[in-house]
Amino acid sequence: MASLFSRERILGQSKRDSMNGTNSFKSTTAGAGVSTLDPLPSPFGDLTPTLSTTDLRDTAYEIFIAACRTSTGKPLTYIPNNVSVNTPDRSSQSPSLSGSPSQKSITSAAASKMKKALGLRSSSSAGSPVSAGSGAGAGAGSGGKVKKAVMTVGELMRIQMRVSEAADSRIRRALLRISAGQVGRRVEMMVLPLELLQQFKSSDFTDQQEYDTWQKRNLKMLEAGLLLHPHVPLGNSTSASQRLQKIIHNALEKPIETGRNNEPLQVLRGAVMSLANRSADGSSESCHWADGFPLNLRLYEILLETCFDANDESSIIDEVDEVMELLKKTWGILGINQMLHNICFSWILFNRFVATGQTDNDLLYAADCQLVEVAKDAKTTKDPTYAKILNSTLTSILGWAEKRLLAYHDTFDNGNINSMQSIVSLGVSAAKILVEDISNEYRRRRKNDTDVARSRTDTYIRSSLRTAFAQIMEKADSSRRASRNQPNPLPILAILAKDVGELATKEKKMFSPILKRWHPLAAGVAVATLHVCYGNELKQFISGITELTPDAVQVLRAADKLEKDLVQIAVEDSVDSDDGGKAIIREMPPFEAEAAIANLVKGWIKLRLDRLKEWVDRNLQQEVWNPRANQEGYAPSAVEVLRIIDETLDAFFQLPIPMHPALLPDLIVGLDRCLQYYTSKARSGCGTRNTFVPTMPALTRCATETKFHGVFKKKEKPTNLQRRNSQVATTNGNNNNDFGVPQLCMRINTLQRIRTELEVVEKRIITLLRNSESAHVEDFSNGLSKRFELTPGACLEGIQQLCESAAYKIVFHDLSHCLWDGLYVGELASSTIEQFIQELEQNLMVIAETVHEQVRTRLVAEIMKASFEGFLLVLLAGGPSRSFTRQDCQIIEDDFKSIIDLFWANGDGLPMDVINKFSTTVRDVIPLFRTETETIIERFRRLTLETYGSSAKSRLPLPATTGQWSPSDPNTLLRVLCYRNEDAASKFLKKTYNLPKKL
Repeated sequence: MASLFSRERILGQSKRDSMNGTNSFKSTTAGAGVSTLDPLPSPFGDLTPTLSTTDLRDTAYEIFIAACRTSTGKPLTYIPNNVSVNTPDRSSQSPSLSGSPSQKSITSAAASKMKKALGLRSSSSAGSPVSAGSGAGAGAGSGGKVKKAVMTVGELMRIQMRVSEAADSRIRRALLRISAGQVGRRVEMMVLPLELLQQFKSSDFTDQQEYDTWQKRNLKMLEAGLLLHPHVPLGNSTSASQRLQKIIHNALEKPIETGRNNEPLQVLRGAVMSLANRSADGSSESCHWADGFPLNLRLYEILLETCFDANDESSIIDEVDEVMELLKKTWGILGINQMLHNICFSWILFNRFVATGQTDNDLLYAADCQLVEVAKDAKTTKDPTYAKILNSTLTSILGWAEKRLLAYHDTFDNGNINSMQSIVSLGVSAAKILVEDISNEYRRRRKNDTDVARSRTDTYIRSSLRTAFAQIMEKADSSRRASRNQPNPLPILAILAKDVGELATKEKKMFSPILKRWHPLAAGVAVATLHVCYGNELKQFISGITELTPDAVQVLRAADKLEKDLVQIAVEDSVDSDDGGKAIIREMPPFEAEAAIANLVKGWIKLRLDRLKEWVDRNLQQEVWNPRANQEGYAPSAVEVLRIIDETLDAFFQLPIPMHPALLPDLIVGLDRCLQYYTSKARSGCGTRNTFVPTMPALTRCATETKFHGVFKKKEKPTNLQRRNSQVATTNGNNNNDFGVPQLCMRINTLQRIRTELEVVEKRIITLLRNSESAHVEDFSNGLSKRFELTPGACLEGIQQLCESAAYKIVFHDLSHCLWDGLYVGELASSTIEQFIQELEQNLMVIAETVHEQVRTRLVAEIMKASFEGFLLVLLAGGPSRSFTRQDCQIIEDDFKSIIDLFWANGDGLPMDVINKFSTTVRDVIPLFRTETETIIERFRRLTLETYGSSAKSRLPLPATTGQWSPSDPNTLLRVLCYRNEDAASKFLKKTYNLPKKL
């Protein structure tokens, strides 16, 4: 038979075949591309490579003939070839065993009960094996018709197993001799290879080579049965096994003389029987030489294969019932029982389907029917050996089935769809037995809600649909490439949506009706899987584009149509389900085309805003803030950023989307943040008031020495103090040209420009929205959501900071030499305010020409405020280089009036109410310089006691410097005393605080 011819090669591959080499229940996701001509490797285990398929077949035939002898112990009668048995053609007969069931002649086979039960068809002819055998002849009758020979079941088996007549005759003669010499001994108690070795000598064979091959086969069979695959583990029989191994090894090297009762054979017999008669329970009523696993299963597998017609390998012979009855007689020798027979026969039926091209579905159906018996057996036994065999066999069957079912779209088409139901049934049956009856974990948990059939079918559907989806993706990509040069080619996901829809329709019509037997929502699971697969691709597509193109619109429309079709199939499929299909629908998260468009637009917005922010960073780093570069007086980068905002708004309203009003707020918020970011960058690093105000020196008493000494001091001290104070101002300030007064003015103008232009932009947004097809009246009637909320405030805040920074830079940094370092140092009459006023006026002229009129007043007011503050700092914190008498107050008042006159400018400058507001503190403090020293000391004591309470009675504490100058501030009064050039003030300070005269 073809399966036997190829089995030897397959056996060598069994270890390498991943599908059948496992002992655990797991799926395989490999493709379906396997040979349809070779049988699968045996799942029963590996034998020694020294035993060929021919060796096993010859031994199996010997066991069969021996087992089929009469069980009564009556001697068998040998019928020689020259005696005719119910046939005119003696050449068609072989020696037979009288009284054996195998002698039953086959004239016309009745319908087989087994084939009927398994749903198998009859073979083409009942006598077909005769024509295939070498010894079956036919005589020609009248009219040229061929008369079929009459045949026994035994003869049928000889032909099926391809045993020659000579070999068959030799075996039967030997069995007669053995029976005659051991009357009443059961065949199960004999070691058949040993008995045959003792019966034949070389002269019984046609040539020496045949004899040597025969002897080696029997020796190797003894080795396989007793040493390599013993029924009872060798355990303590190490010495006996080593002795037998040595005997067999020597005999294989140097053949022994057989056919007589000589010493070598006696030694062999002793070694063989000591191992063969061992049993697990110590009983001597059994003989174990061919019933160890997997040897016995391989021998029985070969015997079972005789049930297939030699001329039609996918058909079981009509005489299968009689053959099976005879094969059962070998169970005693091989240690086979009904459960092992069932699993072996299931495997034989299944493997024959595979080996014969996978075209005869009857075999698959028969194997599935046989697995029903296997399932019953698996529930009734806990035998670990059986469980191991069952696991290996079912894993192999399941692995083969799942290779096809996990990608059933590749496996089945209109030509072979009929086999799908049987393959699914076979796979599910195998999986159920593996999970429910073998899995210890399943037995331990007893999960009653586990539906193995539904679970496996669910896996098949999802896996195959994913595979099919991947294939149509490749097809769609190829189609797109082919149409690349054509006008307006369809995008790949639009093609894919169409193909997926066709696949879903095919699934519903062809596969779902079959799979619904095991999964009530087969179509629903299929479309849910396709929905997820396409949805994943759609998400990737959406995430990979930055703007809505015609291609994107096509894809989203195609996706929307596909989704509706898939959901419709799922709904129809789940009408009768318990939950109405809710579980399946939950597996299909909506594509939400509008949401996808919205996300695309949001991505588009984000990309534009990110680019705008990067542009702001890059251009502000390059901006020189040069008033001469732009006659308008503001930065070119501001013009550009406003232009980009206009372009972005235009591009947004040109997008082919139906949701401009809904997404406009996102865009405006983003643009608002970008402009706010621009304003923050435009004012960053420009400093604040504290950047330029110098650090106050420590409190000291002024010097009241001789005029000469005082003049000397005036020449010495100013130099040191001027250098120190200038260093403070320079350190805190920034001499970079980017932060000069003209540059600061440029920045102020820029922020003012942005602030005013925002009103124009907001009006333009309303116009664009009004012209949008997707807008409704309510979308633009409420303009609050169309306004910039962050930037106006940021501009005001930035303008304020820059004005303050520019003012204090001018007063305390640029004019430090004539204010902080020069005013009232030495003789007051020679160090008045004139120089400061002159240089300050020059700065105000530059500002008048540079700064936008809408913010000019704010900046000038800040300069005036800084000037007043600087004037007070000179008076109250100017250090020991400055001292004042009461008579000096007139000069101070005149200088203060000069500052006011500068900013009043005869009515062309700041309004008087603004001047009065910022000059109040100076006006309140200057009269202190005219007040008598004793009055100031008394007021200081009283205010200090009021401030610090009873703790100040014993010793006046030194009041803290708050910078909040006022006639009622103790620290202000103390500072007037520090710079009062009178002995009374000096003595009070010396006595009360022990202040030094110099730093």
